[in-house]
Amino acid sequence: MESSLEQTLQDAKLYRELNSLIVAYLRDNNLHQAASAVASATMTSLNVEIPANKLVQLVAKGLAVEKDEVIRGVSSLANDLGTLIPSGYGSMPALHTASVDFGAVQETKGSSKSFPKHETRHLSEHKNIARCARFSPDGKFVATGSSDTSIKLFEVAKVKQMMLPEARDGPVRPVIRTFYDHLQPINDLDFHPQSSILISGAKDNTIKFFDYSKMTAKRAFRVIQDTHNVRSVSFHPSGEFLLAGTDHPIPHLYDINTFQCYLSANAPEIDVNGAINQVRYSATGGMYVTASKDGAIRLWDGVTATCVRSIVGAHGTAEATSANFTKDERFVLSSGKDSTVKLWEVGTGKLVKQYLGATHTQLRCQAVFNNTEEFVLSMDEPSNEIVIWDALTAEVVARWPSNHIGAFRWLEHSPTEAAFVSCGTDRSIRFWKEGL
Repeated sequence: MESSLEQTLQDAKLYRELNSLIVAYLRDNNLHQAASAVASATMTSLNVEIPANKLVQLVAKGLAVEKDEVIRGVSSLANDLGTLIPSGYGSMPALHTASVDFGAVQETKGSSKSFPKHETRHLSEHKNIARCARFSPDGKFVATGSSDTSIKLFEVAKVKQMMLPEARDGPVRPVIRTFYDHLQPINDLDFHPQSSILISGAKDNTIKFFDYSKMTAKRAFRVIQDTHNVRSVSFHPSGEFLLAGTDHPIPHLYDINTFQCYLSANAPEIDVNGAINQVRYSATGGMYVTASKDGAIRLWDGVTATCVRSIVGAHGTAEATSANFTKDERFVLSSGKDSTVKLWEVGTGKLVKQYLGATHTQLRCQAVFNNTEEFVLSMDEPSNEIVIWDALTAEVVARWPSNHIGAFRWLEHSPTEAAFVSCGTDRSIRFWKEGL
């Protein structure tokens, strides 16, 4: 009898909490009439104090666990020691993001948009080649990595202040942190989606964690020792896991709490030239994509770590150097050393668009969308120019001098605004933003 009463009380408490979450969600999303109706019907206070988006976060975790439990019932995932993919690993719910529908437009010639003019400024120099860059998810920071083994962290607000015609209060220093802890060149960087943590992957076979909230920190507070050259890194949207693309042909999945490494037991046969140049998660973590030296683009299930599609010869026999999902996860943009940039449909593996007119055969070239996905940016090695296409029409709409002395190595666009950075063999970092 007592246990039955206790269960009833627990259920009542759960329902009260659920009602409070629903009322707070409706109220905070300006659905006041609905919030009032639910509050009245359930005798819940309309002014209940609940953290913003708490209901969404709880649903996200529940869906991820549910999907993972279903799939774990039918799949066998293990690393080379037979360890299963952790139960907390899964996809997040899709965010409502505005994106270009590449599948809806059939005939688009003659309708290309103009890419807005940008102003540019030299930000800083490394002591050797500037090899890579990454913006934080909120666009407030950008980090760069170099062959000199250093990492520079810039505050975007200070960069913009520096670019004003008359900077107030004297010279502005946009570099807010410099980290030194690698023994060999930096290959890639990524920001934790929620915390002030920056990770780096390098040729010294390590992934290092830096806390940039601490002003005096120069060295990593955590280190993952991999077995291969770490070419690329990508955080899962939950922040609990990360992927490493290495000289090994299978992506390495790490639990950042235990540092345990997981490999897919159902990976496709990949030849010895299958080193991964880039790995990137989709927005929800439901998928990830790899661009490999064998010219292939491979799509992987973000829950089971199974390769679900191999686009072999995506860039012929040339290396595939970059690959990124669109915001809605329906397409992947890739580039390769065959001097092409291509858009692929995730569901079918079909080539949707091809962006031609830029030559890149030597360097690890990036192709990126701008923040609205209306334009594609890449590089032309012979002319040392930034080439910009209308994403829908695939027509070149601008060619700008890079202002680097010699070839530039990397382009990275802000996820939140009309701004990007370029990194050069001349060791310099340039910031570009839309002019007034």
